[in-house]
Amino acid sequence: MKNGGASALRNRGRVAVIASALMMTSALAPVMFVTPALAQVAQNGIEGQYEFDIPAQSLTSALAQFGVQTGLQVTVDGAVARNVQAGAVSGTMRGDRALEVLLHGTGLNYDVTDDGTVVIEPSVTGEGAQGEVLDPVRVEANASEAPSPTDAITDSFVAARSVTGSKTNTQVLDDPASISVITQKEMETRNVQDMQQALAYTSGVAVDEYGSDDRFDYVRIRGFGETTNGVYRDGLPNHVPGWTVSRVEPYGLQQIDILKGSTSTLFGMNAPGGLANGITKRPEDDAKGEVFTTFGENHLTTGGDVTGPIVEDSNWTYRLTALWQDAERAQDYSRDDRLYVAPAFTYKPKAGTELTILTDYSKRESSLAYGVPRGVDIDPNTFLGEPDFNKFNTEQYEFGYDFKHQLSDRLEFRQVARYTNVELVYRQVAASSTNPTANRTAYKIDGEMSNFAIDNQFEYDRSWDTTDTKTLVGIDYNRIDNREVAKYGSATGIGFVNPSYCGLACINANTNWTNWDIDQNAYGLYAQEQLTLDNKWIFTLGGRYDYVQSDTYYVNNGTTEENDQQSFTSRAGVTYKVSSELSVYGNYSESFLPVYNSITNVEGEVQPQEGTQYEIGVKYQPEQIDAAFTLAAFDLTQTNVPYNVTSTVKSQIGEINTRGIELEGKMSLTDQVNMTMAYTYLEAEIVNDGNGTNDGNRPQQIPEHTASAWVDYTVPGQGWRGDLTIGSGVRFTGKSFGDNANKVEIASHTVFDASINYRITENVNFAINATNLFDREYVTTSYSGTDYYGDGRTVLGTLKYSW
Repeated sequence: MKNGGASALRNRGRVAVIASALMMTSALAPVMFVTPALAQVAQNGIEGQYEFDIPAQSLTSALAQFGVQTGLQVTVDGAVARNVQAGAVSGTMRGDRALEVLLHGTGLNYDVTDDGTVVIEPSVTGEGAQGEVLDPVRVEANASEAPSPTDAITDSFVAARSVTGSKTNTQVLDDPASISVITQKEMETRNVQDMQQALAYTSGVAVDEYGSDDRFDYVRIRGFGETTNGVYRDGLPNHVPGWTVSRVEPYGLQQIDILKGSTSTLFGMNAPGGLANGITKRPEDDAKGEVFTTFGENHLTTGGDVTGPIVEDSNWTYRLTALWQDAERAQDYSRDDRLYVAPAFTYKPKAGTELTILTDYSKRESSLAYGVPRGVDIDPNTFLGEPDFNKFNTEQYEFGYDFKHQLSDRLEFRQVARYTNVELVYRQVAASSTNPTANRTAYKIDGEMSNFAIDNQFEYDRSWDTTDTKTLVGIDYNRIDNREVAKYGSATGIGFVNPSYCGLACINANTNWTNWDIDQNAYGLYAQEQLTLDNKWIFTLGGRYDYVQSDTYYVNNGTTEENDQQSFTSRAGVTYKVSSELSVYGNYSESFLPVYNSITNVEGEVQPQEGTQYEIGVKYQPEQIDAAFTLAAFDLTQTNVPYNVTSTVKSQIGEINTRGIELEGKMSLTDQVNMTMAYTYLEAEIVNDGNGTNDGNRPQQIPEHTASAWVDYTVPGQGWRGDLTIGSGVRFTGKSFGDNANKVEIASHTVFDASINYRITENVNFAINATNLFDREYVTTSYSGTDYYGDGRTVLGTLKYSW
């Protein structure tokens, strides 16, 4: 680790040049290697012998894999292949024989052109094409028939596969880690309005710790805060070095994966608890769409989502997702207005090559709730700020892409990149004393953050006899430029019972607080091996080297803190498949998190915060029903945590430990029943706080017990009556503490949610969703003299037309 100086700058320059060269090399790899690899595979043509491993799936996807595994160019009319299933092909055989198996019973045949291109076409034309088509034949059926993890799951609460756990297409049952997946079906059923609501029914995850104060997506996993470092989008980080960030729009997501435990071996700098990865909605081959209107008390939202081919028989597909909202929240003078537009395009020029372009624009104008001084007994919805001043407005632009190219039947290159620009205007007046005549605290923050992230991956798969390997090598880079100016001051006091607002004239917030420019460059090189022996033992080994350059320039005094930190993290896991339905696993993993500002206040040489985790678990996915269950036990420790040893000096001798048990189940038992259940027991301890004051205490805001359950049941329609779905949920949060001294106790609370959905016609649905159904009043936390109350009852109705 380097900390400033000329030698540090020279070293940084060398690292940057080398890393940039590696990034460029990986980006050019498809151009350099694609032609020889494919030519070597395809040299024998359609009559050559090839090794096939194509699971039963849609014909379009099966033909793409056929082209990859033979190197042959395959073309097909999208109209004739749409909604057609193909059988599985496995083993060594001639290409023409494999193609016959894929096309058996589909009513399709093939022809080979003079240049060797395989053209798929109907067996008969004209009126004869209307004859009977045989059902597809499945030659081989196994667990790989599950949907691809990049496909939206719209008919089940259960996901069989995830790319987040290992950055490869791996069954959740096989990954040696606890992974929770929230599908699009689950998010739509509960009509989630933000990231916290989406994660509320997940084991090991605590949300809503600041109640109705929803300036950020507050997420805590296994006891560790992940708000600033653990929220990801399409596998790329959304790190927050200050205040400037835009919250995730859940309507733009098709899935959320939660990977629990230390994750730095694959994802780089992060807290040890885990991460939540939102998967953006992607274009689909089949044309479909929806429009909706959601309404409630002082709430109106309208939006739509359409996808399909740009034109018939095109290699391009599109998706357009949009939402507009004009809404107030429960607290007086609070707002939550939104505009979200997300165009996306996918280009598939040939089998094995795919480019998806993802863009979005998000604008939020908010004046969100805040807490009330501890001990003040007033209606929690009372607004103690200034209506003309308070705001939390963000405007965000994003452009990114996801590129995949099959270099050969065993080697694939993938590249994911995103550029984000966020602007923030933040104004806040809040009561900070139990005395209504005392001045209130006022501050204002203006920020702009740009973030560029790119991840390059090479995956090599090989199988022989009873051995399978997946080798992953990756290089990633993340650059953040965060410019913020923060000032503070005061506003005159206000009556708590009948507040009389004084407007802008009584606010003075011009004292310099923070004026900085944070520039951070993070380089990562990682590798992972997944080795399967005898179809039962799966060994996962991984390692990663990270180098992080952080410069914090303090504008007011003209000084710069330069801090370079590096770390090597490792991961080792093993999974034993007791059967095709049941697996047991264990893992050891590590994390690191740099300390990159206010380092002059830290004693000695600044070190990154480090985390280690030990975990064991059991996973069960029965084949007879659509369900998944996970039981996990873990022990997590984070060291080098900065703690104040005096009022101005910090020392990195802090240590925090959490250990616990998680139980989670998700079930879509039939077309009529969906269920989730989750329970977490979490034992947390401050092992060392630097001065012995709080050693042995429980860290603030970490409940010992959390639990939740959701169930919905559909009464099938009959005659004129459509399907009626009734759902209900319960969320329990155990007691916690508002401070590390454990003197401020926060009582436990239980809230109930409910939903009713009625299918008016085949294309029209009307739903009512209620959160905190019984309008329970409760405190989520009490932090620094302020009580934060949970959201009261919210009832929203949604009318949706889909096609």
